[in-house]
Amino acid sequence: MPQLIQHIDAIARKKQRDVLYLMFPRKKDRPPQDVEDLPLRRQIIEWLEHEGIDWKPCGGIASETRMVPYRGQIYVDVPFDPSDPAYQKLQSYLEHPDGTMRFDEALFCALTLDVAMKNAHHDEPGFWERWADEF
Repeated sequence: MPQLIQHIDAIARKKQRDVLYLMFPRKKDRPPQDVEDLPLRRQIIEWLEHEGIDWKPCGGIASETRMVPYRGQIYVDVPFDPSDPAYQKLQSYLEHPDGTMRFDEALFCALTLDVAMKNAHHDEPGFWERWADEF
């Protein structure tokens, strides 16, 4: 059975907290390939699993005005808390001390619960079905 990929804002609302995720922007000079097969994405997933950090594929922030394809985004189940040791470990792996990314093909992102709550109406039963009917 295919895995259901949730939007990152829906995950934040479910967790009731700010959430962290990784994006892998498409580069013009990179040949098209299945996003699941990006070497850096696989490397990061291996590191997360080695460190015992839970993760799952996620979509970007849901939008009622456009459809954006899945591009390999990863939700990382670590609180966005600079004092949390798991966050510190993740941040050290992904970023240089000055906050720049160690990997030029990945973006380390945070989504606040406040921003995610702007889409809370998406959680109403039947919302997306009604949206699709009117699309």
